Amino acid sequence: MSHEFVGAHSTHRAGSLEGFRGLFVVIFIAFLFVALASMLFTQDWRTFLPGAEGARSMLGGVKTAVYTVISQLS
Repeated sequence: MSHEFVGAHSTHRAGSLEGFRGLFVVIFIAFLFVALASMLFTQDWRTFLPGAEGARSMLGGVKTAVYTVISQLS
């Protein structure tokens, strides 16, 4: 009996990855808007986004916040 290793990436369907990408883009744009609006009003935007508290850059913080929210949704 031979065992064949099936990688995690091969078990995903193309539709589920497209859904993930779409969700990522929508949440990223929403969080980017929150970060830009709070910078405009001179507020600390990192406290508004989950997981972005220790981020050094705005895009890095927004990306981290999006991954945090997506991991909580699944």
